[in-house]
Amino acid sequence: MPQLSVIVYGPNAQGHLTELLDSVEAHPLLDAEIIVAAVGDWARETAEGHAPETIVVPLPEGTGDAAARAAGAARASGRWLHFVHAKDGLPAGAPRQLAERTAELDAEPGAPVDVLLFDHVVTTWQTAARASRDGRLLAAVGREGLPLNEAADLLRLTPILGNRALRADFWRAHEEQLTADDEPQAAHATLLHAGRVACLNQAAYENRELRPESLPPLDPEDRFALIDRYESLLPLARDRRATRAVLYDLMMRDLVRTFAGENLPDAVAREFFRRASLVAVRWRPENHERPAGVEGVRHALLEEGAYTKYRAFQAANRTRRAAKKAVKSRKKELGAKLRDQQYQRALSRPVNPHLAVFAAYWERGVACNPAAIAAKTAELAPHIHPVWVVSKSNEALLPPGTDYVIPGTRRYWETLATAKYLVNNVNFPNAVVKRPDAIHLQTHHGTPLKRMGLDQMEHPAAAKGLDFDALLGRIDKWDYSVSANSHSTRMWERAYPARFTSLDYGYPRNDVFYTATADDVRAARRRLGIAPGKKAVLYAPTHRDYEAGFTPRLDLAELADRLGEDTVLLVRAHYFYGGAASPLTGLRRSGRIIDVSSYDPVEELCLAADALVTDYSSIMFDYANLDRPIVVYADDWETYRTTRGVYFDLMEEHPGQVARTQEELTEIFVSGAWQGESAAKARAAFRRRFCEYDDGRAAERVVRRVFLGEPEESLPPVLPIEDRTPAPTPEEASA
Repeated sequence: MPQLSVIVYGPNAQGHLTELLDSVEAHPLLDAEIIVAAVGDWARETAEGHAPETIVVPLPEGTGDAAARAAGAARASGRWLHFVHAKDGLPAGAPRQLAERTAELDAEPGAPVDVLLFDHVVTTWQTAARASRDGRLLAAVGREGLPLNEAADLLRLTPILGNRALRADFWRAHEEQLTADDEPQAAHATLLHAGRVACLNQAAYENRELRPESLPPLDPEDRFALIDRYESLLPLARDRRATRAVLYDLMMRDLVRTFAGENLPDAVAREFFRRASLVAVRWRPENHERPAGVEGVRHALLEEGAYTKYRAFQAANRTRRAAKKAVKSRKKELGAKLRDQQYQRALSRPVNPHLAVFAAYWERGVACNPAAIAAKTAELAPHIHPVWVVSKSNEALLPPGTDYVIPGTRRYWETLATAKYLVNNVNFPNAVVKRPDAIHLQTHHGTPLKRMGLDQMEHPAAAKGLDFDALLGRIDKWDYSVSANSHSTRMWERAYPARFTSLDYGYPRNDVFYTATADDVRAARRRLGIAPGKKAVLYAPTHRDYEAGFTPRLDLAELADRLGEDTVLLVRAHYFYGGAASPLTGLRRSGRIIDVSSYDPVEELCLAADALVTDYSSIMFDYANLDRPIVVYADDWETYRTTRGVYFDLMEEHPGQVARTQEELTEIFVSGAWQGESAAKARAAFRRRFCEYDDGRAAERVVRRVFLGEPEESLPPVLPIEDRTPAPTPEEASA
């Protein structure tokens, strides 16, 4: 019996079935079966032309989606079912993720989980995969199975069947109630009938939205089906207060949006409004509060059945919005004009040769390579006055005595206009003018594994919201680009094609990995509360562009338990602890798990850690300077590689050991493989490639070249890697 049955159903809409089956065959999984409930000859022929192990269930042209799903499920032998429409897609490795997660759920004691919910990406006829809005909600609920009424907001997830897997026994017990051609109705019904649900905040589905103009037109009367949907669903939530309240809110939202957004004939609009009013009154929960503001007025008028009043309110509201928008635009225009005038006047002043502006991570404060350069400038070029750009929210975190400006203020623009040096690890705003005698120094903030700059154009999930023309305008202002290794130099020149000069000097922020002493290591551990004799493992995962929020990819309580009392986990992420009852609570109180998500500088965390566990974060390239063990936890490598794009195969060119599951990760530590000969050999090769220029004197080279104007040949040469001595390990520091 396979763990998962992937049931592809429906006609070969616009030929998308071929690419769906191709993607599944590119990443075969032994513990999953593929069943195609093929509607029509084209879908049948397409399915039969693929892998011989694919089970094809031919269905007549015109078979509805509900009947096709049922026919596919009837042939399924898996413990869990995943319904995938033939127009949609599956990200690389998605069936493996679902098979592994559902197997975990099956192994858990207690009442079984009936429905597993997960994230998805959205593709339209105009755009490729972009993240959905569901990830943050999935992450907030966590991974623990629970009744729907304890997490009723899960009803707000996109109502498609593709973003949920169903336990086969659950499907068979409720098949009649879950069968509907209206997919949102069927999707909601799965949750309303489920005993327990669980979440996986990973994208395991691609929902392809077809161009409406390419689909058969809807009759105006088809809008009444929306009312019928909720009339069938609300009785299922009658005795569950929280669930009923959320479902009612969703109904009211959909009714109001449909009425307001559809250009319905007047007779149909009046009948829709009348029916919607009746169902709104009939199912309104006791003591239910309407939304505030305009939305609440809409709800009240709908419940009242006041069609004429509603139309008058719509007209008045449109007029009010138009007037408000005009006033807002005028204020914005006047403010921008005033700031532009101030900036232009400042640009007419001479450049101050002793003024330098520093910024890091979008005005976060004193950090990263700019901070290391500023510190070395104070030592070697004290005539340079540094001014930091910091957002209002981070102002209080600045070191005492720091001179700074707040973005958008008059002094901010005057300082940017007259500074000789502008140093940033990201980019300054588009409006900043590149003066001929000013110097822009781009320091970057990591070695690129993932695609950057123009290379993101092929990966829409990563490129979402990017204006590439504006990006080109920003990089054309760079005079210098700092690099830690020749790989980065080549990738920066490819991703950011401009006339800047590459400074192959190393990352200044990494100097501390060669200058720190045993006292520094001990002090870092004391500040973090790591008891003497304890082994500290830093867990620092990266962000996924296809997910919203942080995904708790590891069961930290279980990992801490397996690693034992002598190991402390430093967690560099916003982890959802799950309240006082969580097993993590006691581990945090005892100091075995320390949340270092907001701890700066990150270099100090690296000095304190005996080993690093990460996934695709650039921290691995920096930490490798310390020549300490690194373990890569790559549970979703295929998805990350496909959606974000990468410059090399980390599975082949890794810095030590690689784990694809939590059990593999645990075994690497329990067995000692994390610090074994094989890991050391891989780490040595990784260090030679990616720590090429980091030797402890990167900041000095940058300051001497950029701020003091010294020639390249007079700078301190890069020390060969075999001649470098990293900071002492915690074990060495405690000796």
